[in-house]
Amino acid sequence: MNTFPLRATKTLATLLLVLAADATRAAEVIDPIIVTATRQEARSNDLLSDVSVITREEIEAAGQSSLPELLGRQAGIEFDANGGAGSTMSLYIRGSNSEHALVLIDGMRINTATMGKASLSRIPLSQIERIEILRGPASSLYGADAIGGVIQIFTRQGSGPARFNAEAGYGTYNTNRLSAGVSARNERWKYSFQAAYDETAGYSNKLNANPDKDGFRDSSFSGKLAYQFDTDNEVGVNAFSSDGRNQYDGLSKTKDYRIDNSVSSYSLYSRNRLRPAWQSSVRLGHSIDDSTDHTDGVPKNYYRTEQDQVSWQNDIDLPLGRALFAAEWLKQDLTTSGRYDKTGRTISSLLAGWGAAAGAHRWQFNGRHDDVSGQTAKSTGAASYGYQFTDAWRAAAAYGTAFKLPTMNDLYSNIPGMGVGNPDLKPEYARNRELSLHYDTPQQKASLTWFDNRIDNFIEWAYYAGATKEPRNIAARITGWTLAWKGNYGPFSLRTSIDLQDPRNETSDDQLLRRSREHASLGADYQSGRWSFGSELVSSGMRNDSVYAASAPGRQRIVRLGGYTLLNLNASYRIDREVSLFVRANNVFDKQYTLVQDYFTPGASVFVGIRYAQK
Repeated sequence: MNTFPLRATKTLATLLLVLAADATRAAEVIDPIIVTATRQEARSNDLLSDVSVITREEIEAAGQSSLPELLGRQAGIEFDANGGAGSTMSLYIRGSNSEHALVLIDGMRINTATMGKASLSRIPLSQIERIEILRGPASSLYGADAIGGVIQIFTRQGSGPARFNAEAGYGTYNTNRLSAGVSARNERWKYSFQAAYDETAGYSNKLNANPDKDGFRDSSFSGKLAYQFDTDNEVGVNAFSSDGRNQYDGLSKTKDYRIDNSVSSYSLYSRNRLRPAWQSSVRLGHSIDDSTDHTDGVPKNYYRTEQDQVSWQNDIDLPLGRALFAAEWLKQDLTTSGRYDKTGRTISSLLAGWGAAAGAHRWQFNGRHDDVSGQTAKSTGAASYGYQFTDAWRAAAAYGTAFKLPTMNDLYSNIPGMGVGNPDLKPEYARNRELSLHYDTPQQKASLTWFDNRIDNFIEWAYYAGATKEPRNIAARITGWTLAWKGNYGPFSLRTSIDLQDPRNETSDDQLLRRSREHASLGADYQSGRWSFGSELVSSGMRNDSVYAASAPGRQRIVRLGGYTLLNLNASYRIDREVSLFVRANNVFDKQYTLVQDYFTPGASVFVGIRYAQK
């Protein structure tokens, strides 16, 4: 049994007490501005939500890691993968389903209408400026799907005079990465353009399958262009496009299987100050997820999700606090080679919010109404209250509801070897309660959060009646604790998080598949002159998965996936103020572990490169 997370809990509790009593020697931890938590700009120490930010510096230190791998090291998040780079990957926020994580790129939805989750393997880290993570139900802000939380990705941006950047790296599995870009900002114009190419030969993804290597390659581009009339009025355009191809192991041991998958997002926006206390933001956008399966080079199945999105948000400064009023419209269309009874839907939404503070008291209220074509309208809400005991200590309590619509696959799919949909499925509906305690100083940030998320009509795919999977509505309840801390001490930067949770199928009283009851991470960075060094431990407890077994109860056999602990290291050397060399080693001790039954995970890998960032 992997006992690292439990040992780390005791260690961290002691560490927090020691550090809280001795913060005078520490360097400051920058308090970031966050948008995703309330849809309005706010400092993290003013928020009542469970939020975190991944900065560009952390992204650069991730080396050859994929976006799901980077996210999987954050508090409250786990991931799995059906093989190596480019393969199907899933995220689980606070133990919820992967379809319960709403993913945005510069404010635009990219979750597909078929699988219900985003193609995260098609979003290169080189295109990302920062990532904001909101844990907990957020349908009262973002509508359908945000039962587990929201992940918002902001593409690269710049400031000041024109600056160029470039990066090249090579590593294990013949991994190549190239990227280059330019950005600038002056009194009126700001722009950023970034291009990248990623390629790897990979390894064989699956046990007892075609032993050839399953490679991956991807080309991507992101761009931003905006004109600022003054500090309160701006118009602009955002664009992101990624086109990738990955090989995978299918049913035959002799055939070659591959997926061509492109993801893109485009939007126009106008931000205007209509009155001294009234800021208006209008955004029109379009996103596409286009995927085609090939067998021995012949196209077989294709799935194309297109989403048109329109939003008008109004932020009103009040004598006490700030209000939000918004209207949104979403149209989803599916073009596919499969037979689906319906291939589209529209959602019209109205939402409102109010956040304020008075003395030591803080509160936030949000409500939203979503009118879904052909279905019953859904209303969700959230209420949070916080109390500031001292300058450093605050506590908060929150209650919120959320919902998720069944995907087109959930309802109508009929894919040989994968599953058959169920048109009688009901939408999922969640009710979440949480309590949190925060310690926040310029040197350290710590939080302890308890949550209890009850999900009615939880959609679970399983072998209920035969050799083919199908989805059914069940009851689920996910309870847990998240402890997170980070602090700076002279040349040292330390961070850790521990998650203890019980993701439970209440209908069968089984642990939800591919989610552990405990997982943790521990990291340390050291800066000395031109050198910087980093290390991290990532640990997970045992998880369940299922395989078909005709003679087993429910026609499926539960298999236990062992716990694991991985050590990752990174270092960089600054040649001058603009050029640096870097190296990263993942899974240093070559730990063999499994995230999905019968699928391999990467062994020890090293990635080295050079980075140029004009100052």
